[in-house]
Amino acid sequence: MQLTMMSTKQFIDVLASDAPAPGGGSAAALAGAQGCALGAMVCALSIGKTKYAEFETLDKEVQTKLLALKDSFLTAMDEDTETFGVMTDVFAMPKNTEEEKAARRAAMQDALKVCTKIPFAMLSYCVEALKNIEAIVGKSNQSAASDLGVAAVSLSTAVRGAWLNVLINIGGIKDSEFVQDKKDQGVALVAEAEKLAENIYKDIAEAL
Repeated sequence: MQLTMMSTKQFIDVLASDAPAPGGGSAAALAGAQGCALGAMVCALSIGKTKYAEFETLDKEVQTKLLALKDSFLTAMDEDTETFGVMTDVFAMPKNTEEEKAARRAAMQDALKVCTKIPFAMLSYCVEALKNIEAIVGKSNQSAASDLGVAAVSLSTAVRGAWLNVLINIGGIKDSEFVQDKKDQGVALVAEAEKLAENIYKDIAEAL
């Protein structure tokens, strides 16, 4: 199921269905992609404008970074749903004997770690995207300032959604070192992203 090739209606309809995937992880990735796309749009609306000529180099650099991050989020959108297939395979494993049960438990632990990878990577994408958006606040087309604010809000949604998906997966992982490492890094990344998003939103809202 390649979500990124669906129409908006198709994606929303399958999201609303009883299909186990896509779910919150892919929805969070889409929010992140939208945030990056909006930020890149504001850069595009600033580049080539005499009024913002002094910021053109910055706007071009940010545009390039946000377009790359947009693609990373879109890839994550598909990969998050694809990795759910790993869990489906585990659920299908036999559990009639003690050996089968042990093998199933071990496979489940591996699957949970695999399912943690994509949403955890998204946390870093969010921080990087928000840093770039913050860099062009007041240094890009002011007529599109509200769009930049929506970009920050979208990325705030993405980071919270990704973190919830990390938490639900590590909640079943027995490897305490792995879990603690993801918690420590994740808490720091979410806090950084949330602060950036809040500051961007506040600065833009107060200037409108």
